[in-house]
Amino acid sequence: MEAMVQEWTDGRLDDFDRKVDQRFDRIEAEVRAFRSEMKDEFKAVRGEIGAVRGSIEGVQRTMLFGFITMAAAIVSGFAAIATQI
Repeated sequence: MEAMVQEWTDGRLDDFDRKVDQRFDRIEAEVRAFRSEMKDEFKAVRGEIGAVRGSIEGVQRTMLFGFITMAAAIVSGFAAIATQI
């Protein structure tokens, strides 16, 4: 059986071109939707990172005040011992 030979007419080429354009338009729309979705997700992640950063700063502040308080207590203790000698 001989292979069928089809001739590419201008009409067939135009149809092919139209189909290719439609597919690329669909892909572009999907990419735009994906990018929009990713932007929203990144905004959410940035917000969560900001909350974590705030929590870490709070812990650092608490630790600093604790260290200052402990240092003051140690210095006061040494001063009390030094005055009794």
